[in-house]
Amino acid sequence: MLFICLSRQPPPLCETESVPPAKRDKIRVVLAEDQAMVLGALAALLEMEDDIEVVARAGSGDEALRAVQQVRPDVFITDIEMPTLTGLEVAAELKRRGVAVRVIILTTFARAGYLRRALDAGASGYLLKDMPAEQLAEAVRRVHAGLRVIDPQLAAEAWTHEPDPLTERERQVLRLAGEGMASLDIANELNLSEGTVRNYLSEAISKLGAANRIEAARIARAKGWL
Repeated sequence: MLFICLSRQPPPLCETESVPPAKRDKIRVVLAEDQAMVLGALAALLEMEDDIEVVARAGSGDEALRAVQQVRPDVFITDIEMPTLTGLEVAAELKRRGVAVRVIILTTFARAGYLRRALDAGASGYLLKDMPAEQLAEAVRRVHAGLRVIDPQLAAEAWTHEPDPLTERERQVLRLAGEGMASLDIANELNLSEGTVRNYLSEAISKLGAANRIEAARIARAKGWL
């Protein structure tokens, strides 16, 4: 059984009842995925369901943020790695802005660090793309009904995994450094001074016990902190 309902505190608790079909309204969904073929396949899969309507699609983080704010869906399904903003950053920004939408992270990353960040960002679901296709629609229904839908193995790991030591700004700077950007370019991208960028990188490298920024980015990515 893939789905569990997770409380905010460990251990995870589960509700196994399905939402009765007779009580379902049309669930409005926005999809965000940077691979066009995957995006189309997900939309086609969900649109086969009588009670689910895909009202918008997005191929980047900023496009997804605009779409959710404009159409105000019931459920927002997003990948993690996308251009401009990650799915986790979009979820966190929607939470900060008080947008009433339930978020499902649908990703290939089976990492407890990502799950913890997703929960902190207010996500109601965290699912892996290798899940059986027919279970995605049921996940949407459960999340819409107020339940949490989490991969059970990841849920167990999330509460025993070491906490993320990075601040959000350190994470942004380290991610760009890991992509090969120089400190000056990072500073221009994030509207910071070059000295401030170097300070953030130094803090991140120290916290992760790395020898340099590239190793720090590799360690953080492997743990799901980037």
